[in-house]
Amino acid sequence: MSDKSQAAVAEPVEAEPVETVEERPSEKTRTKPKRQPPYHVILWDDQDHSHAYVIVMLQQLFGYPPTKGFQLADEVDRRGRAIVATTTLERAELKRDQIRAFGKDVLNAECPGSMYATIEPSP
Repeated sequence: MSDKSQAAVAEPVEAEPVETVEERPSEKTRTKPKRQPPYHVILWDDQDHSHAYVIVMLQQLFGYPPTKGFQLADEVDRRGRAIVATTTLERAELKRDQIRAFGKDVLNAECPGSMYATIEPSP
């Protein structure tokens, strides 16, 4: 062999670069979104609204069947208030506002307007 061919053989061969693969976090290690704390929507009693008004309002705003509406109307009448829903803050505010804007009880001519509702954090 000649010196030129030995030199060519003796030169180091460069290795091809190795690709690295980044590992993704497994499904178990991913963080879950924080749950929002629940809030109660509370319907307050007054002497201006009938049971029928409350039942219809709860059917239209919450989708409750008449039996559930009657139970809640009876609770408002007996206890002075009833929790009509427990949900996220944003939805609780929406439902409270819908109750306050529902309108007068057509069965009572002296009814001044909608019922009163509030929201509070659920313990």
